[in-house]
Amino acid sequence: MKEKLRNLFFKIWYWYISTIDKNAEVIFMNFGYSKNNNKIDLKEEDEKNRYSAQLYNLVASAVEIKDKNILEVGCGRGGGLSFVDRYFSPKAVTGVDLNKKAVEFCSKYYPNENSTFRQANAQDLPFEDNVFDIVLNVESSHRYLQMNSFLKEVKRVLKPGGYLSLTDFREGKEELKELEKQIKDAGFIVEIFEDITENVVEALKAATPDRIKLVEKLAPKFLHKLAKNFAAVEGSETYNFFVNKRYEYVFYLLKS
Repeated sequence: MKEKLRNLFFKIWYWYISTIDKNAEVIFMNFGYSKNNNKIDLKEEDEKNRYSAQLYNLVASAVEIKDKNILEVGCGRGGGLSFVDRYFSPKAVTGVDLNKKAVEFCSKYYPNENSTFRQANAQDLPFEDNVFDIVLNVESSHRYLQMNSFLKEVKRVLKPGGYLSLTDFREGKEELKELEKQIKDAGFIVEIFEDITENVVEALKAATPDRIKLVEKLAPKFLHKLAKNFAAVEGSETYNFFVNKRYEYVFYLLKS
C-alpha cells in the first residue's frame, strides 16, 4: 500500500511540475550520476543540472552517437535529449513520452529542426521497423507494466545491429533477475552491464542542497516532505533505499 501511494504521488508530481513550472526550471527528472566527484565539461547554462546531465553522458557515451538517428523513450521534459543533441552531434533526435503535457512542453521549449517530440506509449511505439540507430531509455522503464513489450518494440524499431542504452533502478535482487531474463528473452546481446547504485547515491548527496531549494521554491509547504522524497534528497526514504541497496540502479548497453 505504501509503495502504491508513493507511485501515485510521483504521477501527481509529474503533472504538477508540468503545470506549475512556467520558467522551465525542471527539465531533467532523474537521480543523477557522479563517480569520485569527477566532472564532465559543461556549458555554463547546463551547470545547474550537472548530475542529471552526467547520467545522460554515461548513457550516450557508451556508443558512437555522432551522425546517428536517435530515439529516446520516456523523454520527460526533454533536458536529457537536448543535452545529447547539443553535446554528441547526432543526425536527428526523437523523443516520446506518455505524458501529453511533457510532450507539449518539449515541442515548445526545444524548437530545433533536429528534434521531434511525440506522445506515445513505450510499449506500442508509433514508428516503422528498422528506423533508429540507437534508443535511449533513462530512469523510465521501472514504471512500465509490460517491460517485455517495450523491449520487443525497441528491437523492432532499431536497425539491425542497433543499440539500446538503458539505465534504471529496480527493487531487490528478484526484480533485477527478472530484468535480466526479460533482456535475454528479447534477444538483446549485453555489451555493457554496470551496477551504478553508489554513483547515484554520490550524485544525490551532492545535489541535495540545490534540490531542496528547488522543492521549496516550486512546491507548497505541505508537499515539501513528499517532494523531497521524490527528489531523493539526502536523508529521505528514497535516498536511504539506494544507500541500503533496497533499490539498485543499473546501466545496460544492449545490442539488437
